[in-house]
Order: sequence, then C-alpha cells, then structure tokens
Amino acid sequence: MKEIKCVCGHVNPIGTILCESCGRALTDEAKQEKLHDMRYEGSARRSQTYNKTIVDKIWNFFSSVKVGVWLIVITLIASALGTILPQEEYINSLTPEQYYKDEYGWFGELWFKLGFQDLYSSWWYLLLVASIGVSLVICSLDRFIPLHRALKTQKIGRHEGFLKRQRLYIRSEVELTDNHFDLIKQNLKAKRYKIREEDGSILAEKGRFSRWGPYVNHIGLIIFLIGALLRSVPGMYVDETLKLREGEKKVIPGTHSQYVLENKKFILETYDKNKDKEKFNQALDRVGTVAKNFQTNVTLYKREDGGIAGESDKLKKVKDYSIRVNDPLKMEHYRLYQMSYTLDELKAMSFKLQNKKNGQSLGEFKIDLYNPKDVYDLKNGYKVELMGYYPDFSGISKEGEPQTKTSVPNNPAFLFNMISPEHPKGEVSLIGIKLNQEPLGENDYKIAFSSIDTRNATILTVRKDLTLWILALGGLIFMIGVVQGMYWNHRRIWIRRVNGEVLVAAHTNKNWYGIKNEIKYILQGTNVPEPVDQQDKKKDKH
Repeated sequence: MKEIKCVCGHVNPIGTILCESCGRALTDEAKQEKLHDMRYEGSARRSQTYNKTIVDKIWNFFSSVKVGVWLIVITLIASALGTILPQEEYINSLTPEQYYKDEYGWFGELWFKLGFQDLYSSWWYLLLVASIGVSLVICSLDRFIPLHRALKTQKIGRHEGFLKRQRLYIRSEVELTDNHFDLIKQNLKAKRYKIREEDGSILAEKGRFSRWGPYVNHIGLIIFLIGALLRSVPGMYVDETLKLREGEKKVIPGTHSQYVLENKKFILETYDKNKDKEKFNQALDRVGTVAKNFQTNVTLYKREDGGIAGESDKLKKVKDYSIRVNDPLKMEHYRLYQMSYTLDELKAMSFKLQNKKNGQSLGEFKIDLYNPKDVYDLKNGYKVELMGYYPDFSGISKEGEPQTKTSVPNNPAFLFNMISPEHPKGEVSLIGIKLNQEPLGENDYKIAFSSIDTRNATILTVRKDLTLWILALGGLIFMIGVVQGMYWNHRRIWIRRVNGEVLVAAHTNKNWYGIKNEIKYILQGTNVPEPVDQQDKKKDKH
C-alpha cells in the first residue's frame, strides 16, 4: 500500500480523505460531498486502512466505539448481578456453597455454580474491565495521532474546494482593501484568535486544546481502571472484617501474619434515660437503649524478626490504643475502624454429672466452647467423654445424626458419654439448651446445666488502600478533560483573497451560534458579507 501524494506536494498516509496540508479532496466520495466531515479532518485512521493481519483485526475490533460501549454495558450488567445476593466475603458463618443453598434455595445454588459469589475478583470480570481499558487506549490512539498530525500540518492557504465545503462559507466579489484587512486582523486579535498569514490569506484559530478533551478523559479513565485492577493485587487493597472477643488475640487480616491484635476490653456506654432524656427524648422512648460510645481497648503486637505464624510466635508490643467510632487505629498503611459489636457472647458452659436416683453431684466440669476437650475426668472412676460438639445445633438429620448450621456457638449442643463404675462403657446423652435426650435408652446418670460464661466481642474493619491516589488522579484527569471539552471549543476562520474576490469559511467542533456571532463582530466595519450557514441552506431546499 502506497502513500498518497497530493497536488500540493504533501505526502499523505494511505487512507487519507482530505489532504492534511491543503485540504484537497483525495477520494471521489469526498469530491461529491456537499459538506466535508471534519470530525477527524479527513485523516487516515489505522482501523479504516489496514485489515490483513491478526493485529489489524484486533486493533479494528477494539477501535470501534460500539464495541467500547457494549463492553461498558456488559460490565455494568455484570456489576449489577453481583449485588443481587451478598458476596462471599460478607459470609462469616457457613461455607459459601452451604450458605447460598440454605438461604436462597435453587437460585442460590445456581448462583454459586455460576461463580457469582466472588464476582468482582473473578477472572472474566477482571478481563471485562481490562478490555474496557484496552478499548480506550486503542480508540484514543486510532483517532488522536492522525487528528494531531492533520491539525499540525494544515496550511494557511487551504484549497478552494475545502473552503466551499465548510458549513459556514461565502464567496463574494468585493475588493478587500488593506485597511479592511488590517481591521479584520485587529478584530480577530480582540477575540483572542491566533493569526497565521501567508500571501494575503489568513488562518485564525483558537481553542485547539479543547479537541484533546475526550482523549484526556480517556487517559483519566485508563488510570482509574488501572487503580481498580490493582485492587485485586495482593497487598494493594484490604477490606476485611475482624471479630475479636475479649481476651482474644488474632492475626490482623491482610498483614501477612506480621501484626497481631489483642482485645483487652470492650466498653459500651449508653445514654441514661434520667440524665439524657431531654436531649434524646424521642429516640430513647422509641428504642430504649441508644449507644453513646463503644470502643475497644486493644494492644497491637508485631512478630519479631518478620516471622510468620507458626514459625515465629514471639510478639513485640507496638502500642496500646482505644479504637472508637471515627477514631481508628493507624499502623503503616492500615486503618482499623470500630464498626459494630456483640454483647454477652457464649464463652464457656459448666455442667454437673448427677445420679438421677438420689440427685447426688459427682463432679463439675467446664467446656470451653472454642476449644473443648475430649475427656473431662471427675475422679473416683467418673468421667465424661465428649463424643460430639455441635456449636450451632439445628436438629437431627434423617439418618439420626445431630447437625450444626455454623461453627459459631450460638446454640451449642453436646453428645456426651458418661462413664461411671456401674457403667464402664458409658451412657450416651445429648445435651443442649432446652435439650436433654437419651438416644440409646434410659440412663442412670444425667448431665445437668450449672452455669454459663459470656464475653463481649468487637467487630472491626481492617482497611488498606494503596490505590486510592491512583483512583483520585484518574478522576481528577477525567474531570479536567470534561471541563476542557465542555467549556471551550476549537474555532477556525479562513479568509482568502483570490482574483479580486474574497473567500470566507469557518468551522467549529461545537457552538455554531457562538462562532457566527464572532464572525459578525470580526467583519463589521468592512465590505465583506457574513458567510452563509450551508447546512440551513441545505435544509431549506428539502
């Protein structure tokens, strides 16, 4: 494929419709047009020129605005689908597969099988976002480079055929005197036009930078999408929930086991109905209890020598802190926010082994609901074996097996084997809250509830966002492009003196009313008539 050399001597890339230099029509279609399409100055776009290799086909596919719009629409639909059911990161009790099946039936099961439970981190969703970025890059390059080259190369004295196919154009048989010519230049300067003059011809131009507004938008969007994609990179973005019970130590999510947090005490302060009733009369009467302050007193530790859990359990105290609402614990790039709490959560349950005939207690034992033992020795030949533990007891299955909904001790139940001198092999009993069953027949001994230990738990949100500045930068650049393209426009006015006649043509990428008013001001005081809007003239004929 050879380049196209215009009569004016300028060599144009293959596919050029209007000569980049003089504006002469280079194709039969362009020569027959009533008005030139000036969106890209008739320049050669790669997507409309090459279509042979696989690279060309990929380029042409992504350079299509329709493809870009459809990619955005599909991504928006996919994003909306992800909000129908909660994502798996918000499920703490059950496994995702069990949760969706139990809570939403066949629809939830289908949801899980389709992989929507972790939609925003799925490979196909990230591929959609990346495809939008690729489309933006290729669309921008495909249009920006030839447009920039055409505007940079344009001659002052444009071809007459180019001028008469502009929307605003007139050819008048008037003699433009030097005084009037100078007056026109003064008026152009008053309107802040940049004037270029050659052989009695004028090219007045202003606001060219506004043509780059859409491409600045694209740059901002590309940067924003890069920031969004970086959120899936480990270590760049963390948004996790940490439930920490009083006296408990846990590794802070997202810190690669480097930091450990201990809940020393959870404090809840409520408004007093006697002291604060005047201020919060309606709220206290309606709700009864309103939190005044809730905070978690914590101690932050860091593993020595940068060790990981299981390899280095030596913890070095970093600091004590009281986490309150809107007063997070800050460490490096992390923030730990006080979000919620759970009061009086079950911690341990105490039981007694009793003789059913005489009610004699043969010993007491306590079960840690988070770390139960297998055997509890009560001495003198009495002991209790824990055959099964069901933290969130949900009933007996068809097969006769006890079941649990979750691993959280919301409704604990226990399957005990009570060993005594009379029954060395033991007697089986299923014990829970309002539950006391003897599945293998009547027993001589029973397990009686004694007491319960509770503790408060705090719910913290762990956040780390190294992409925030990238997202903010992308948003800022995008808004600059919006302002650049919205509040300014690219205006050009051509004036030529040819054989005692004057040719006046003008073009703008938008706001034709504004450029018409400017031309009226520029030509006032001269004998040159105002150019005619050929688009209106064309409509009148129809």
